[in-house]
Parts: sequence; C-alpha cells; structure tokens
Amino acid sequence: MSIRKALTLAILLVQGSAFAQQCDPAATKPVYPLSKKGTQVDDYHGTAVADPYRWLEDANSDDTKAWVTAQNQLTQSFLAKIPARAVIKERLTQLWNYEKFGTPFKEGGRYFYSRNDGLQNQSVLYTEDKLGVNPRVLLDPNTLTTDGTVALAGLAVSPNGKYLAYGTAASGSDWNEWKVRDIDTGKDLSDDLQWVKFSGASWLHDSSGFFYSRYDKPTDKTKLADVNYYHKLYFHKLGTKQSEDVLIYERKDQKEWGFAGSVTDDGHYLIISVSQGTDSKNRLYYKDLTKKDAPVVKLLDDFDATYSFIDNVGSVFYINSNLSAPKGKIIAIDVNTPTKDQWRVIVPEKTETLENASIVGQHLILNYLKDAYSQVQVYSLDGKLVRELKLPGIGSVGGLGGHRDDTETFYSFTSFTTPTTIYRYDIASGDSTIYRQPKVNFDPKGFNIEQVFYTSKDGTKVPMFIVSKKGIKLDGTNPTYLYGYGGFDISLTPSFSPANLVWLEMGGVYAVPNLRGGGEYGQAWHLAGTKLHKQNVFDDFIAAAEYLIQHKYTSPQKLAIGGGSNGGLLVGATLTQRPDLFAAALPSVGVMDMLRFQKFTIGWAWASDYGSSDNAEEFKALYAYSPLHNLKAGTCYPAVLVSTADHDDRVVPAHSFKFTATAQTDQAGAAPILIRIDTKAGHGSGKPTTKQIEEVADKWGFLTNILQMDVPFNVQKKPDHE
Repeated sequence: MSIRKALTLAILLVQGSAFAQQCDPAATKPVYPLSKKGTQVDDYHGTAVADPYRWLEDANSDDTKAWVTAQNQLTQSFLAKIPARAVIKERLTQLWNYEKFGTPFKEGGRYFYSRNDGLQNQSVLYTEDKLGVNPRVLLDPNTLTTDGTVALAGLAVSPNGKYLAYGTAASGSDWNEWKVRDIDTGKDLSDDLQWVKFSGASWLHDSSGFFYSRYDKPTDKTKLADVNYYHKLYFHKLGTKQSEDVLIYERKDQKEWGFAGSVTDDGHYLIISVSQGTDSKNRLYYKDLTKKDAPVVKLLDDFDATYSFIDNVGSVFYINSNLSAPKGKIIAIDVNTPTKDQWRVIVPEKTETLENASIVGQHLILNYLKDAYSQVQVYSLDGKLVRELKLPGIGSVGGLGGHRDDTETFYSFTSFTTPTTIYRYDIASGDSTIYRQPKVNFDPKGFNIEQVFYTSKDGTKVPMFIVSKKGIKLDGTNPTYLYGYGGFDISLTPSFSPANLVWLEMGGVYAVPNLRGGGEYGQAWHLAGTKLHKQNVFDDFIAAAEYLIQHKYTSPQKLAIGGGSNGGLLVGATLTQRPDLFAAALPSVGVMDMLRFQKFTIGWAWASDYGSSDNAEEFKALYAYSPLHNLKAGTCYPAVLVSTADHDDRVVPAHSFKFTATAQTDQAGAAPILIRIDTKAGHGSGKPTTKQIEEVADKWGFLTNILQMDVPFNVQKKPDHE
C-alpha cells in the first residue's frame, strides 16, 4: 500500500469513527409501529433463510393496511416538525412553475407536441397544422381525473393524420388502457383496449388499425402483484371490439418472451422485436404486410446481441447492433440475402457508445455518448460522415426522430443547469434553431459543473459529475447528495431538475457517478455490473463517496445517498455494507428482497441483470448483498427515509415494507428509520406535479434535519412577477 493510500484510509477511518461515536444506543429512539414476526423459513439450496415479515407481501390484508397507516402517521409526524419543510416546498413550487415543452414530431401533415404551463399535474398534448400557428389542445390528461393521477402512457398518430391512439395509466400502474381519438373533432371513438402493458401502438399504412401487445386479463384483486407471463401481439381494427382483435404472434412455449410490433415507414413490413425480460439482447422477426397471410420470418433468432431496427430502404434493413461491437455499430441486411456473410457494416464501432440511431431526410443521425454526455453525428446512408451536430455544451440530447423523406427533425438539449430546450434541425443545411426555450427563475452562471474520474476498489476508473454553487469551500462541511443507479444498461446523463436546483440553492453538492451496470461505456460496462459481478456496482458507489470525502467536498456527517428502483437496491446494499460512510439514505421504490423479486409482476424479467435465487451459484451472490437479508441486529445505521407507493406494480411495495420493518427492529442507534408510502401512485412514471413536489419537499426536509443544514433566506424569495 502506498503512503498516499494509507493516509487516505486513515482519514476515512478517523472520520468514520467520529461519526460512529454519534451513534449512542442509550439515546432516545423513535417508537416504531409494531411489526409482528412470523415463523416463515425457506430453504435455498440447503441454506435456511428466515422471512419473518412475509405477511407484509399481502397488500390487501387488514394487518398490512394497519401497518401502512401507522407507518405513514409516524413519518408524517416526524416531517411535520421540520421547520424548513414548508419553505422548501414553497421554493420548489416557484422553481417548478415554468413552461415545459416536449419534442415535436410530424405525422400525417400535422405537428404534435406536449406542453405544461408550469404546475399542471400532467402535460397536455397539442397539435397544429403549421409549425407555431394556431395550436390547439388535442388531449388534456388533467381532465380525466380531479387529482391528476391518470397520465398519458403512450400515443401513436395514424399515417393519414386523422386518428390518435393513446394509452393512459391510472395511479402510476404499468397497466394501460388504450383508446382512439378523432383528431379533427377531439372526440373518442368506441375503441377501448384493456390489459395492455409494456407496449406502444403502430398503425397500418392505410390507417385502418394498429398493432399492440398485451397480457391476458389478471385477477382483479391481485392485479398489482400477479406475475406477468405470455405476452401476445395483436392487431386491432378501427371501430371493432377488443374481443375481435387478431392474434398476430405468441409463443406458448416461451412464457418470458415479450413482443413489440412496429410497421415500417413504407408500410411494407411489420417488424417484431422479441425480448426476454430486461436482457439487452433480442431477436428480430418480420412479417410481409403486402402479402395476405404471410408468415412471420425469423430474421435474427440467435439471441446473441442487440438488434434495434432503424428503417428500411426496400428490402434492406438498417439495424443498430452490438454484435462483435460492444459500443454499437450500424449494419445493413438485405432480407433477400440475410446470411451473415452478406451483411454490410455501414458505420463501424467507435470509441464512443452508440445510444440511438434514426434515419431522417435520407441521412443517418447517430446519438453517441462520450463519457456520459451526448455527441451527435450525421452520416449518409452509405456511411460517409456528413457533419457533427454542434451542441451548446456538455449535456444530453433526445429526439431526432422522423421519417426518411422529412426535411427537418427536432431534438432536446438539457444539462444540470440548462432547462430542456427544444431545437429544430434542418437536415440539408445542418442548421439548428431554438424552437422553445423555457425561462426559469435562477441564474445558471452561479453554479459549477465538473466531471472527475475516480478509482474504484478493483482499479476501474469511473466518471462522476459534481454540481455545486460556485465558490464553495472544500473543507468537508458541504451537505452532499450522492445519487446513483448502476444497472440494466441505463445511462445517467446530465439533466435539469427543479428539485436538484433547490438542493444546490441550499448549499448542497449534487454528485452523480456513472457506475458499472449502466450503459455509459457499452456492453462490457453493463455486464461488469450484473449477476455475479453486481458487487462492482456497490464498490463503485462506495468509492464515489470516499472520493467526495477524501477531496473534502463533504464528510460522513454531511453525506446522504439516494437512488430509485435498481438505485434503491444500490442504496440498500450500500447502507448495509458501509453504514459508517454517510449520515442519511433515501432508497426509493427499491428492490430490497433479492431472493423473491422474481415472484411478483415483471420481477422475473430482471434475472438478466441480477440472476435468480433459483440458481444455486447466483443465490450465493444475491444472498451476500440482498439489502433485506444483510441488515444486522445491533448495528448503528444512519437515518433512512424509504419511499414507495401503493400502486407500484413494477417493484411491489412489499420490498420496502419488509426492509423497513427489519431495519426498524435492527437499528441500535437513535437515527430514525422511516417509510413514506404514497397513495394513488406507482413506480414513478406519470406522477402528478403536486405529488412530485410534496415528495421532494419531504426528502429535502428530512435531509436538512439529519445533516443539520441551514436553509438560506433566498429559498423564501418570491418570483419576480409577484
């Protein structure tokens, strides 16, 4: 060990020890609701594992409902006593109140885009015949319910521009209901499709109907927990009942396969992407729509790589694939001669990671990631570089969709201090012009964004964005929020958030490491954080915390960690492995029981990243880090605010319930272990603005209490127009 490393370790041990001394078992602890213990014990490959709170998996039982009520009462009574909470909510509301636009797209001679005037619970869908002229409301989800808990979950405009197929989700559920609206009249037709999940819609070229995917009808009482198997691809003819829909493809021998159908721009083919859970690999099939009763052709059936269909030029399919190219490449396959020796590489793999690809205006538009921020390049269809799209800075790009014959496309750009701005891009000239730019009541020049590279436990270099007010002192006293994810090939890139802006205004530091398990550096980076290698993700996160402490951004007494879903698992695992390293933890909708996640809704699909306790070797790895199973009685844990929701049918709330009950029982110190259980809400998608603001106010309020933060006066200032 080098002298420098030894000194660093000594500093960390001293700081951790100082924090540990604050954990006084004799201090007054919160009085938690009683969590009765059952006697359930399971055998996993010869290992006996107790599950005393199994009863909390039944969300409909009277015992669970009483437990939820008591826990929420405790949490709200704690939060209500925090003076800064109301002030924070006021400032959040002020900053949230700005006009937000979605990226426009054109279909059937009309433009469509979403807009939120500031504090609307749900964004509103608009349409206009000419860009920027006479926009009108096409669909306002806020009118579908009084509390804003019904959200738009998907949409598809017919090629003739006459109809809008749209899906809605109630209370954050993954279950969607699809309807069809006449765009001219704004009235819904009789079409009504139920039990749609993990599906969009794709219209036939003649606008007579569309393809979509669904599951069989579940049991109503347990629809939020029942496991989802046997996805099916259907065709719905406009004006008919769902019972008359035509089954296009299913696999009775493959209960885990999922199907996504999309019609090519020319209307010639139905492309069927076949997935298995959340594995990034897929199969690619197609059906010739110009021939009656044409069979489904298995074009790519080896399940050996990712194959994302981009577009076709006649019989030639353009595909984004990572086959023998971990960071992605563009290939062309002629379906008349589909053997691998006939494939053409159009754009080879680069140093950067290829995130998305589209064909617009007879050009390939490729969106790359370089060290977790966007770079966009434009190519001819034969693979010649035309130009690089000039971006306003280091940030994230979205959009860039359209049709092969379009002359324009739209894209969004955002960064940590740049609200999402919409640009129109002229394909021929390469010029970008601002289409919509929001005005937010803050000065971006007052903040500093840096990207550092730190070393993880095994020597791997990991990038991390650090955002703060300009001029902060690196003296170890800054309250810091370390946020991570690290899974499912998902990349964390710069984005604007009113919630994070308030944190920065309060003097907080916001840090986002790009952990292994994500997609920032391609397939190898993702796989290095999966299954038997999942511990790498937690090591990366721990090393990020140690970097922030070593370089005096913060200290264990001033550090909080947070993350949602797979990021909630990250926080839970880090909490159990290094409780000395931070003062507070905010795990949201987390996967906490790594031995039973596959038994609920779509949980089985995560085995591609996690493995499964049904496998003996994978069980050992899961059991070693499962947050629920690594809590230890008599341990002094930092303060914890768990968040979940009653309608979360992706990561069922039982994960958070069982983790909270166990942590409250095992906590040796006085730091509170609380759970915030939202109602009429789900995993997060489509959550109303009011609920988002309330949740953030609770979280930041909690941290001001635990980290002993002084809320600055400028949080209380009124907007300029008042």
